[in-house]
Amino acid sequence: MSNELIINSTQDGERIALLQDKRLIEYHFDRNDTAYSVGDIFLGTVKKVMPGLNAAFIDIGYQKDAFLHYGDLGENFPSLVKWGKGVQSQKIPVGPLKTFEFDGTLDKVGKIDNALKKGQQLLVQIIKEPISTKGPRLSMDISMAGRYLVLVPFSNTISVSKKIVSKTERERLKRLIASIKPDNFGVIIRTVAEGREVAELDRDMQNMVEKWNTLFQNLKAGKPNDKILGELGRTSSMLRDMLNESFDAITVDSAPMYEEMRSYLQQIAPDKLGLLKLHTGKVKVFEQHGIEKQLKTLFGKTVTVPSGGYLVIEHTEALHVIDVNSGNKSNQEGDQEATALHVNLAAAKEVARQLRLRDMGGIIVVDFIDMKSGESRKKVEDTVHSIMKHDKARYTILPITKFGLLQITRQRVRPAEAIVTGEVCPTCGGTGKISASILVTDEIDNSIDDLLVAQNQSGITLSVHPFLHAYYTKGLVSRQMKWYLKYYKWVKVMKDTSLGLTEYRIEDEHGEEIELHSAAAAMSRLQDRELEIID
Repeated sequence: MSNELIINSTQDGERIALLQDKRLIEYHFDRNDTAYSVGDIFLGTVKKVMPGLNAAFIDIGYQKDAFLHYGDLGENFPSLVKWGKGVQSQKIPVGPLKTFEFDGTLDKVGKIDNALKKGQQLLVQIIKEPISTKGPRLSMDISMAGRYLVLVPFSNTISVSKKIVSKTERERLKRLIASIKPDNFGVIIRTVAEGREVAELDRDMQNMVEKWNTLFQNLKAGKPNDKILGELGRTSSMLRDMLNESFDAITVDSAPMYEEMRSYLQQIAPDKLGLLKLHTGKVKVFEQHGIEKQLKTLFGKTVTVPSGGYLVIEHTEALHVIDVNSGNKSNQEGDQEATALHVNLAAAKEVARQLRLRDMGGIIVVDFIDMKSGESRKKVEDTVHSIMKHDKARYTILPITKFGLLQITRQRVRPAEAIVTGEVCPTCGGTGKISASILVTDEIDNSIDDLLVAQNQSGITLSVHPFLHAYYTKGLVSRQMKWYLKYYKWVKVMKDTSLGLTEYRIEDEHGEEIELHSAAAAMSRLQDRELEIID
């Protein structure tokens, strides 16, 4: 399985695409105007204490006050507050915590008004970006993530990722970290640390200690609402968290971004420098790798499932709803249960992919096609689990109900990615919208294949817009000729200026219309369907 990271720099920020075997599985847009990212550490001021919510609202300079719940203060809250005051008052002259005396732990079932006071200044870390009308969510359980380790101040605990299952390896890593970690710092050992040598782990540790010293220096001169320590950009953080042996290439189209990533790779993984490439071709990097087309097909309200059926995805303030439909697969299996299982298994894979691709969080309800067999429902659940195990976000999956509903909760730390897949209609001059025009050639190819193979038609004529006519007929080996070489049947392609760019008409050898794809035809089919429902 190959992984490629493609980065396209734009005026507004970086578009980041992760491809797995050439298929898009993650997409992010790292905007230049985003001043609040997950992992950033601010010097905030308590604006309002809310005993009823057991939480407080903190001013960190955002238009909406950030939210800090009592449960996010962290058990080391007293020590962090004591240390922060000491640094700001110049009573603590050095960054290392070797001589710092802890100030006890926080009561897990305490009250927020006993811990915080209005006007108090706190060192807080963003754990959830602003979403919709809500401000950022904060934590005082400060941590600094590296490639292999996570450094946790005011603790001496060493913990290992549960995904490292070997007892021998867990013990080895604990011994190594105990020998190199600074005093009064805890460490969480990440999954990618498995099998790594002490030199690599120590280099990662020193990078995080430098971060802590930077935080110390910035806090000494810090003012309310200042960003004390910024997290890595989305691009570098993806490299830090995801770079592994399966990566084949990292391609960027901006020279400054190339130099920045080269410098970062030199720090975290010098052996991976050969994977980094600067795109200099005339064709845009997203076009060359087929990403633009995938974005248009994967972010719409309706998403086609590769092996049949389609999904309808609706977003609301409270939750996301995904409806599974059988489409043209409804008559291709021996019985209803087999059809439902076949479509649901394919849809389960696409649902798991869509959650990761769109970065959907919160509550997701998936309405699968009804299945009577408990064994069939279990197969669909297992498929969702197997695909989502690669997801970095925390999630919970509940069993499918007897109504065919699967409920998923997924960690929401950033706004869900949304891409407009409709475009202004070139035929009506902007008075309406159509689905993305990039898909029309796929629809024509599918129609031709169905007519020539499944229906055994011959002598058919395809009428299209002049632009599409050129697309199918020009070139040394045209698309029209490729059809002939594939089916051994000639398809006549005609220009028709009355048709829009996304419209086409197919006639049989007698000149009788056998398929029409146009805005008027679509409206007529919709009206006929409504009349059938009324009847």
